[in-house]
Amino acid sequence: MKPQRTYFQRLRYYYSLFTIGFGGFLAALAALEQEGMPRVWIGYLFMFATIVLYALIGVISRTSNVLEYYVAGRRVPAMFNGMATAADWISAASFISLAGGLYLHGFDGLAYIMGWTGGYCLVQLLIAPYLRKFSQYTIPDFLAERYGGADSDNGGRAVRILAVIATIIVSFTYVVAQIYAVGLIASRFTGVDFSVGIFLGLASILVCSFLGGMRAITWTQVAQYIIILVAFLIPAMWLSAKHSDNPIPQVAYGKLLPKLSAREHVLQADPKEAEVRAIFRQRAADYADRLATLPASWEVGRIDAQRKLDNVKARNASLLEIRSAERELIAYPKNAEEAERLWTEAREQNLQRAEPIVPHATPYPGNPDTSNIKRNNFLALVFCLMLGTAALPHILMRSYTTPSVHETRVSVFWTLFFILLIYLTIPALAVLVKYDIYSALVGSDYAHLPNWVSYWANVDKLNPLFSITDVNHDGVVQLAEITIDADVLVLATPEIAGLPYVISGLVAAGGLAAALSTADGLLLAISNALSHDVYYKLVDRGASTQKRVTISKLLLLAVAFIAAYAASTKPGDILSLVGAAFSLAGSTLFPALVLGVFWKRANRHGAVAGMVTGFLVCAWYMLHTNPILGGGGAQWFHIAPISAGIFGVPAGLLTIVAVSLLTPAPGRQTGALVDYIRAPEQ
Repeated sequence: MKPQRTYFQRLRYYYSLFTIGFGGFLAALAALEQEGMPRVWIGYLFMFATIVLYALIGVISRTSNVLEYYVAGRRVPAMFNGMATAADWISAASFISLAGGLYLHGFDGLAYIMGWTGGYCLVQLLIAPYLRKFSQYTIPDFLAERYGGADSDNGGRAVRILAVIATIIVSFTYVVAQIYAVGLIASRFTGVDFSVGIFLGLASILVCSFLGGMRAITWTQVAQYIIILVAFLIPAMWLSAKHSDNPIPQVAYGKLLPKLSAREHVLQADPKEAEVRAIFRQRAADYADRLATLPASWEVGRIDAQRKLDNVKARNASLLEIRSAERELIAYPKNAEEAERLWTEAREQNLQRAEPIVPHATPYPGNPDTSNIKRNNFLALVFCLMLGTAALPHILMRSYTTPSVHETRVSVFWTLFFILLIYLTIPALAVLVKYDIYSALVGSDYAHLPNWVSYWANVDKLNPLFSITDVNHDGVVQLAEITIDADVLVLATPEIAGLPYVISGLVAAGGLAAALSTADGLLLAISNALSHDVYYKLVDRGASTQKRVTISKLLLLAVAFIAAYAASTKPGDILSLVGAAFSLAGSTLFPALVLGVFWKRANRHGAVAGMVTGFLVCAWYMLHTNPILGGGGAQWFHIAPISAGIFGVPAGLLTIVAVSLLTPAPGRQTGALVDYIRAPEQ
């Protein structure tokens, strides 16, 4: 026990020094800002310093040892593994988007917090300790051994391949969202192009995971968690003290909710708000009329746009007017099919902005039918997030890194503790920012808008993350005239709160740490599955340990660049991409994992059929019902596409049970394996 205790004390000493040094770095930048340092330089320093720090840890932790590269030598103490897992878990979706989702959707956004937190309880109870007892490297490894029978190499081949495919699809969907967030942060705080920002962040990801695998990622993630925690708590505590004279946001926001509700009632009764929403309803009706008369309406609109340009040129209008007319003609749909797509999106956006204010604290608002649909979707999303959490390969991999089964159980406790420090603050931050915007920005004069409005309006001009438009031309900001993207709220919070710009840089560094920490774990999960489960187990069993690690590094490099390219296309908002990954993970892997531990009768035939069925049902429902993905089919029981796992998980479970009962039972070796992993630790 003494060497382990010494190792723990050494780690505690190093990270205490890191925390003190990081505090000194913040103080130095704050002093430089007071002396007049340009904001752009502060952004550069934060980005550069944190990326260099992570790269330095990666270089120090470099290794070619298989045990160190895959599972950090199985010697990470429980508390530090909990911090690393929390950083792995608090992704861009949690840090950047979740508070924004709560801001926009109120009570409904709590589904993410409840689902993800509950999922960790399932990890503790159902899966993590048993994986640690199994003592291998990857999730496909466990499934292949459990369902392989007497000849696990050949018998488990189909299960292994399916598990690898599921790991790649789930992790790739998830990692694209993280790299998208990296580009968003880098473009905002350094001024570089979005695509360039993606590849800058990618360099940091690769230095950590490429050189040292799980060992480098673990010690980087501990440092990243410290930055995440500090970055999230400081703005929340500042706003809490500003609006309630209490610096503890988890306590203060309960007192602020009645004030927010009162402000919502005032805005709901404001005739100017009603006027703006009526304008949006009229715009939606105009788009509906155009859609009803296609393709003639498209042709008429194109002629009108061309005529407008000809007229401004003929009367020698100003260059500004001519350029505006030219842009209008260029932006006009190229054909009737494109017009149908764009006008449908515009109609939906205007209808959404015409909706009345949704009370923040009211669960499932609306008429009884609407309330029931919202409640069912809330519960379905919680279900999918819980079971998806319990099946995410990059999270379950961390159960292999602790010294013992007991340490794994303790590690899950620490993980929940470190996650809750952030998750209990997220609802508070959403309320605090919402109250600030509703009371300070709404009702203000357009001629005196705060500087942060123009900053964020210009981050992405093609797809604005924040905008305010004087729709009714009264010179006063109405709530309905504000559009804010969920992905921007937390990053903009320091400026909304009036904090020094150095705190904006800190929050950006926290968001970057959240995205990079999760991306590291996801990329390693993919590359390890390909190198260990495909190359080593199925292609070349005689490969040396050095060759296996080299193959994993090369595959990680290839996957990282493919994911970066996918993220540069901006495939969707962060929260939606992450939600899809959870439904797919739950539908494909959760039934096989849980029944593999707790039901000896589950066999290879059942596992293969269940994994395929769960995945196909989930993927088909997503594609069939999501208009963004080209689908437009009717939803089952009005369940949103993001919660497709509500159908995929039961389909997978029932299929495994039915097929297993209809086919021969597993052999004694499989029963002995189940008895071993379920036996109490000695």
